[in-house]
Amino acid sequence: MNDTYVDKVLIVEGKSDKNKVKSILKEHVEIICTNGTISLTKLDELIEFLEDKDVYILVDADEAGEKLRKQFKREFPHAEHLYIDRMYREVATAPVHHLATVLLGANIDVHTEYLEMS
Repeated sequence: MNDTYVDKVLIVEGKSDKNKVKSILKEHVEIICTNGTISLTKLDELIEFLEDKDVYILVDADEAGEKLRKQFKREFPHAEHLYIDRMYREVATAPVHHLATVLLGANIDVHTEYLEMS
């Protein structure tokens, strides 16, 4: 979490997810990695940091991702949940055009060239 103010925060599971999504984004969005799990201490820090921000959750379409998503639904009921197609299973392996479409659907600005890929 850095010092410049951002109003949109995207929570992902891993560093590879973060790097892939970051390359697609056109606007500045804070991306937070949970590394698959999140401690209560980290969760408490996040609650305070995220209270006045638009929060988006983008996790893998697998058991670990769903477990994390349930935890975030409890702790951040105002967060918007973004879903990748189950056939891709992982954010990091989903095609960039698919991720760009998912992000754009949540009003997150993306580089248009990723929308034109197939």
